[in-house]
Amino acid sequence: MHAPNNVELNLGPQPIARLMAEHGLKTGDLVEASTEHITRKMVARACKGRRLTPRVQSKILRALNQAAGKEYALADLFHY
Repeated sequence: MHAPNNVELNLGPQPIARLMAEHGLKTGDLVEASTEHITRKMVARACKGRRLTPRVQSKILRALNQAAGKEYALADLFHY
């Protein structure tokens, strides 16, 4: 499955990476905090700015909120 030519997949570092650093969280911390199926690779891609599906973005958001003990919105984690 390929993305259309006009869709950029690599969007550069995302705010989620900064938020995780502020809370002292690593990729494994989000995986452990999640009650849903997420992987370290999903979290790493989120931080690096690889375009994720809305479903995966939501899973990452819920995992970060659980691990950090705060309520962030998707707009706080991703700028795409």
